[in-house]
Amino acid sequence: MKRIGLVLAVFAVAAGVNAASRTKESELKVPKIGEPAPAFSLMDSNGKKRSLADEKGKFVVLEWTDHDCPYVGKHYDSGNMQRLQQTYTAKGVTWFSVISLAKGLKGKQANKDLARLKAAPTAVLLDKDGKVARLYGVACTPDMYVVDPKGVLIYEGAIDSVRSAQADDVEFATNFVSQALDEALAGKPVTRAATKPYGCPIKYK
Repeated sequence: MKRIGLVLAVFAVAAGVNAASRTKESELKVPKIGEPAPAFSLMDSNGKKRSLADEKGKFVVLEWTDHDCPYVGKHYDSGNMQRLQQTYTAKGVTWFSVISLAKGLKGKQANKDLARLKAAPTAVLLDKDGKVARLYGVACTPDMYVVDPKGVLIYEGAIDSVRSAQADDVEFATNFVSQALDEALAGKPVTRAATKPYGCPIKYK
């Protein structure tokens, strides 16, 4: 019965995501692949100011996250997100985990979550009022973006090809983020530059 309840809950969340995404996509301006990524400046969980401009000359991953979301949990519970963070930061990629519209969230709590999950982003950015999420047209968590060293957006969308909240599905999925990064780091064009993200809807005011 518990398994059935979990499956039903996941389907309910997914249904909410699809409905919410359709509504938000009509309201949000989504940046285009091949154009400059929207500039931003945010405080990280340690109180340090971070800006996209400061990372010019590096590849940058923006990972919109919410640790209460089962779709985000899929990638952290399986260790998938941590592996991606470790692999690409070791190659010189800047990886920002972005938390938007989390009421009352403080850096101390974000750091506790970071330690608990053994996550390894370059920094956790706190987008408390959701302004940066709006700039990027973020519809759900996780939603992934890759910016090249010139500041151009080269990937946006889902983390992988299996649109579920089940950690066991990670091994069967094509990871679109690693695919984009591997191609870009090798000096090749990104073959799949945009996909439809899936996850828990961002609740804009």
